[in-house]
Amino acid sequence: MPDSVTVTDDGGIRIIRMDRPEKKNALTQPMYAAMTVALREAQSSAAIRCLMLAGGPGAFCAGSDIGDFQKRAEDGLESVTVDFLYALARNRKPLVAAVNGLAIGIGTTMLLHCDYVVAAAGTVFSTPFTRLGLIPEAASSLLVPMRMGHARAFALLVMGRPLAAEEAKDAGLVNTVVDAALVEEVALKAAREIAALPPGAVTVARQLLRGDPDNVARQIDTETMHFKERLHSDEARAAFAAFFARKK
Repeated sequence: MPDSVTVTDDGGIRIIRMDRPEKKNALTQPMYAAMTVALREAQSSAAIRCLMLAGGPGAFCAGSDIGDFQKRAEDGLESVTVDFLYALARNRKPLVAAVNGLAIGIGTTMLLHCDYVVAAAGTVFSTPFTRLGLIPEAASSLLVPMRMGHARAFALLVMGRPLAAEEAKDAGLVNTVVDAALVEEVALKAAREIAALPPGAVTVARQLLRGDPDNVARQIDTETMHFKERLHSDEARAAFAAFFARKK
């Protein structure tokens, strides 16, 4: 387990924390792999009744590490990102998120696989995929229109317009918005409430609400195909070159 991901089991709740504050919890390939293992191991544990995703103060997740994207584009390396997306799509345990601060790219789209999301009042949700010459991922092209409708989905996923916390709540992405200092407390309270319910009933009810995970997995496959193509496009190359030029 890399130092940038910590996994803690507490009273039936598995807390998966992204802990790379110097990079605002931008996800590297080892981080994706560690989170995948934590999710998949929980599936076979009767002791774990609820999962919780968390970041740190000021940053939930700033998306995928841009250096990983560049390396994949240049070297054609396979990513473990898709395994993480499958783990989210096929997760059978209730999933809570404590979102405090930035939620960019996958930091927003992973929340579509959560069942209860608590966000800090100052949180901003953003999916700037097309600005990098890329397309949405994590089955967001399926799940966001279902959740928010086409108009909001287009503004978020294609135009890249950010959502403030209250807007995300109105759109159905977030359950409750609280003061930043209370995010984890409120999220843990919700996780404990879920963990106290009869687990068999929760599992079946959740499955009925979320529908067939195969449909989500198929959308992930379709997005991944286009995403890989886009990584090698002239538009993406130009966008990444401009990004790294600004960073120098």
